[in-house]
Amino acid sequence: MTAKRWIAVAVAATLILVSVGVNSMSWFFTRDWNVMLNEITAINQELQETVVEEGSVNERIAVMKVDGVIQDTGAASVFSGEEYNHQRFMAQLEELKNDETVKGIVLSVNSPGGGVLESSDIYDAIIEIQETKEIPMYVAMGGMAASGGYYISAPAEKIFVHPETLTGSIGVIMQSINFGKLAEKHGVDFPTIKSGPYKDIMSSTREMKPEERAMLQEMIDDSYKRFVDIIVEGRGMPEADVRKVADGRVMNGRQAIEVGLADDYGKVPTVIAAMKEDYHLEKAEVFEYGAPDSFASLLSLKAHNAFGGDIESQILKKLLTENQAPRMMYLYGE
Repeated sequence: MTAKRWIAVAVAATLILVSVGVNSMSWFFTRDWNVMLNEITAINQELQETVVEEGSVNERIAVMKVDGVIQDTGAASVFSGEEYNHQRFMAQLEELKNDETVKGIVLSVNSPGGGVLESSDIYDAIIEIQETKEIPMYVAMGGMAASGGYYISAPAEKIFVHPETLTGSIGVIMQSINFGKLAEKHGVDFPTIKSGPYKDIMSSTREMKPEERAMLQEMIDDSYKRFVDIIVEGRGMPEADVRKVADGRVMNGRQAIEVGLADDYGKVPTVIAAMKEDYHLEKAEVFEYGAPDSFASLLSLKAHNAFGGDIESQILKKLLTENQAPRMMYLYGE
């Protein structure tokens, strides 16, 4: 057993003891303990490796998972449910880049997309790995791999879909809500003091001016062009062909294959087998970072259910903690 796995075992044992205390000593979770548990959970999930298929430890295939909205909301709390953690995923990519035993990557994507910056972070890290390590990446799309989910998939040597996969939605969106007329109807005023005429651009309390829309449209167009260029480069498609389908439309797996956005049908096990055959990695060990059934995950689920699992609490939490400022998104279904 490697030192890394001994660390994981020790951490898991610690979490068992803490888990016992959750049922009987709610006072145990003071702010300092909560911070400590978050750090322990993060370390465990970042470093732990789970072997999916036994094989040679000198040539390995890493299975990486992007499941959920691609957005950096900070480190997940022990009281939150399992969700995509951008910082953890980027740390795993960094660890993978420095692991000389990794000879291939299978990226499992089940996401409607997310932030422009976060999607770009992942894309840039993947490109760096491909260029420095010269190893292949295959993508296995799940139920949805739309917008930013496709953005991070584009550099792959091959993209596999399910017939019912929802993908595409190539483009950029930026939205806000304008309730100015409703507020005016009810006599609500919003006194605003600002340093410049555009400081409250895209305000939810007034109509957008034409010049403001033009400014934002220019930003959107820049990000859209980058999205198109990435697909042109990653898929080897003419720009004109990409733009024909890069109008925000969504498509299923069959349609994606027909227009050149995907290569074949296959779920994760099929994709792993295809990589092994294509790159002579039949003896390779297959592993993934983290453990879906780890004690860390069980503890997180238990605390989440005990202290914030009801739908009303979750809605309130989102309203109180999420930044509602408009931002550009590679996202389907905002």
